[in-house]
Amino acid sequence: MNRTAKFKKKIMGQKVVFIGAGNLATQLGKALYTAGNEIVQVFSRNIDHARQLARQLESSAIDDIRQIELSADCYIFALKDDALPAIAAQMPTTDGVWIHTAGSLPVSVLSEYKEDVGVLYPLQTFSKSRNVSFSDIPIFIEANNSATQQLIESLARSISEEVHVLSGEKRKYLHLAAVFACNFTNHFYTLAEEILQKEHIPFDVLKPLIRETADKVMERSPREAQTGPAVRFDEKVMQRQVELLSNDTLRKLYWMVSNSIHDHSL
Repeated sequence: MNRTAKFKKKIMGQKVVFIGAGNLATQLGKALYTAGNEIVQVFSRNIDHARQLARQLESSAIDDIRQIELSADCYIFALKDDALPAIAAQMPTTDGVWIHTAGSLPVSVLSEYKEDVGVLYPLQTFSKSRNVSFSDIPIFIEANNSATQQLIESLARSISEEVHVLSGEKRKYLHLAAVFACNFTNHFYTLAEEILQKEHIPFDVLKPLIRETADKVMERSPREAQTGPAVRFDEKVMQRQVELLSNDTLRKLYWMVSNSIHDHSL
């Protein structure tokens, strides 16, 4: 039986092993399990973390990579980028496809150790305690051959209606854009919260503003939605605000971002 024919037999209800038990593994594992895939095993170097996720997925937990189930259809590496190469190097020879979930790493990080490899990258922020609906989360996939891509696409489509094939080179830029749109934005929320806390003002008062700002970019481009003193470069207002900031790092950040906003509004 050739490889394509073999994979076609495994399109639905795939047997999955998770390597990792963090935020992404938790939410992706629950989504795949709910969609009818069998999560046969969860590996984590912290056995308590592995057991916690395995209980939710009716699976078994291990903390020894040598005990990995060898006959699964898919092995999903949901790990920190720095940890992925070392864990892949320790993996025993298995059946099935190896899949990593990193936005910034190429598919080749796994191909040194396995013939059939790919990527399944959900474009979303995840927390263990906050459930998300995968149906409208964009999932970007890549594989090193067409049969593997077919299997990964089937796995992705079992949980999401937004599945796209994207090269590793383009995925790097997608991940970079996501850092600006999500991680950096959330850090600014943190800074705003610290400013308010010093004045004993609750962060909740900003939530309608945050919600409206997010809603606007669903209807128009971010450039068109931009408002504030930096757009018109109102230096008197900006200078008064800078003087309220508590340290040089925040003052430099304020001017740097304000200048960038003004430059993009021209």
